[in-house]
Amino acid sequence: MTGQRSEHTVRVATYNTSLTRSRQGQLLRDLATGQDRQAQRIAEVIQINAPDMVLLNEFDWVEGGTAAEMFRDHYLAVGQNGQEPVHYPHLFAAPVNTGVPSGMDLDQDGAVGGAGDAWGFGQFPGQYGMVLCSRYPLDLDRVRTFQHFRWADMPGHLIPTDHYTPEQQERLRLSAKSHWDVPVQVGGTVIHVLAAHPTPPGFDGPEDRNGRRNHDEIRLWADYITGGTAASYLYDDDGRHGGLDVQDRFVIVGDCNADPLDGDSWPGAIQQLLGHPRVQDPLQSSEGAVEAAARQGGANLSHRGDPRLDTADFNDEPGPGNLRVDYVLPSRNLQVQGGGVFWPPAGQPGATLTGEHPFPTSDHRLVWVDVAVSESA
Repeated sequence: MTGQRSEHTVRVATYNTSLTRSRQGQLLRDLATGQDRQAQRIAEVIQINAPDMVLLNEFDWVEGGTAAEMFRDHYLAVGQNGQEPVHYPHLFAAPVNTGVPSGMDLDQDGAVGGAGDAWGFGQFPGQYGMVLCSRYPLDLDRVRTFQHFRWADMPGHLIPTDHYTPEQQERLRLSAKSHWDVPVQVGGTVIHVLAAHPTPPGFDGPEDRNGRRNHDEIRLWADYITGGTAASYLYDDDGRHGGLDVQDRFVIVGDCNADPLDGDSWPGAIQQLLGHPRVQDPLQSSEGAVEAAARQGGANLSHRGDPRLDTADFNDEPGPGNLRVDYVLPSRNLQVQGGGVFWPPAGQPGATLTGEHPFPTSDHRLVWVDVAVSESA
């Protein structure tokens, strides 16, 4: 007997919030006031867009997820500037590699210690962390994390062997932060939220160690969603091997720090996902990005990519200019109903929530997609 069918529209978003601080514990102290201006404005952006699930990048990890809970309870659940509150009963926050000491001289400056010698660049453990907020239940028993996966265990990796010592090559972790597979239960359907924040492909030397790492961090997801033998080398932090099954539904979310045509990323880095046969690219866009690129000029004038697709407002001179680096990419067995980038043109509602005026928020924009999820009633 065939059950009745119902259909849900689920909005999934990613947002690099820049809610990171230079000292460990400072974000928690700032949020505890309930009046942190940056956090209020970030919360207002999220409330305007009202995603059902949202990955927050650059949100400092605090033991036990207390900073994430405080932001949820005292900012997202409180109406900001006349907006309706958003409620996320389900959170996932976990340790990341940023700021965790490696005990080795990874930046080859002759000394061991500091941000450049951590497993992921950071001044303290958890800086630039991640949080997943959801209105739908998370299957925490089936979450997979890849924080400790070693870069050398990826076949055909791009490790610059002329930069790292043999011991460093053997021990290096691939993820700058972590890679998370968080199953979300939407009625009778499971959607795997695949979250990551690969390292920026700059801030290094001619060996391009960060560009190479960025490419392979993105490749991890490409192999993971391919599954089968392509993912057989992958092992998570609990020792389980392999990737997704072919019938699994997923959405890849995060600040991938890679533009398809512009910037400093390794050739073809993000195309590993955009051109993957299991992935659809909604090509989210905004009019504000077009306006910003024209007004700011600089590097934007020589870009090959369509400025409508930009998601981040970076320095124009010197700098890479505005780029498409933030992605929400659903699997092809999910039906896309819409999508966008929250970047209103000047003078439009919400325009003052981007950039540095009147208070800083983030140099990234929230990116979202709506997908239809059918389930057995």
